[in-house]
Order: sequence, then C-alpha cells, then structure tokens
Amino acid sequence: MTRTFIALEMNEAQQRHLSKVIGQVAQALPGIRWVDPAGIHLTLAFLGELSDEQLAEAISAAEKAASLVTPFSYRLSRLGSFGSQRQPRVVWMGVDEPSGTLLHLHRVLSRELEQRGFEIDKRPFSPHLTLARIKSPLAPTELQALQTVLTGKQQGLVSTESYPVTQINVMKSELFRSGAKYTCLKECVLKTEL
Repeated sequence: MTRTFIALEMNEAQQRHLSKVIGQVAQALPGIRWVDPAGIHLTLAFLGELSDEQLAEAISAAEKAASLVTPFSYRLSRLGSFGSQRQPRVVWMGVDEPSGTLLHLHRVLSRELEQRGFEIDKRPFSPHLTLARIKSPLAPTELQALQTVLTGKQQGLVSTESYPVTQINVMKSELFRSGAKYTCLKECVLKTEL
C-alpha cells in the first residue's frame, strides 16, 4: 500500500521564499510546529493508502488531467489559518491564480479520479500551502501574536513573483517521527501547445 496524493511541487525559488516567511513568522510564534519548506506542496487530491492497481489508476487519471490543461502561473497571496480564531489548526499561504486554470485543473483531475472509482473530497477547493500544523491549543499570547500576523500588513511575506506550473506530480508520502518524507512517483506534464 502506498500513501498517495497528487500535487504541485514548489521550485527552489518558492522554497526559499517560504523559508523566509516561516523564519519571520516563527519569531512571533516560536511554539508552533512549522513545516520544512522543502516538503511544501499544493495538494490537488489526497488519495490515502492505495494498492498497486489503484496507484496505476491514479497515475492514469493524473496523466489524462494534465494532458487536458495548459501551463499557467500563480502568485503567493497572503497568510491565513484554518480552524476557529480561538483554536486554529493550520497556518497557510494562499495562492492567487486569476485565470482560473488552477481551479479548472482541480475539476478535471477530480472528474478523472472519480471516473476511476476514487472518492473525491466534496468540500470546495481552497488552494493553499500549509506552513504550520497546530496540534494543541495555543496560549492566549500566542493566539494574539498569530492574529496580529494574520491581520497586519504582510509586506515581505507575500511574493510578487509569478510561479509557473508545467506539471502535476503523483506523490508518495511516508510518515516518520521526524516528519513526512515525500517522493515523486510520476511527473505528469501539462498540455503543450502545438
């Protein structure tokens, strides 16, 4: 069984920027467990534990979806959190992709996976990059610091750089005490214009 998801991986420039963001925000919130920037990705579909046959079907779905969508670019938009203000669970970096191609890619991929018997998350797609996971409730001072970061001016945290997307990746996730290790199983190149 292979713990599998389909995602956009970050390039080195994005990883450097996200490392800088995490470094800045972690000064205000040292008690939060921050993600290793080398492992940050934008998840399009989490599929869970798959047999070899299911993995082959997932790769087939990703290849088909990629062949139907043209390359695009996006920007990192703002910091936010999931969960309530009193008990946030995740700190994330948002993604701005005004052409709608990212949402189209997600819809096409979901359709291809569903046609192959995969159960699809029915919640609205909220493209983001997870920067931190918060396992236990934050102290009042930490909550205040997080809200200050999230509601304040985020200059220097967001990037005006545009990041190109030319492929989606079928990824393997292995969980260890030290954290998750991700391995790309298949790169699926987006449709090339003729």
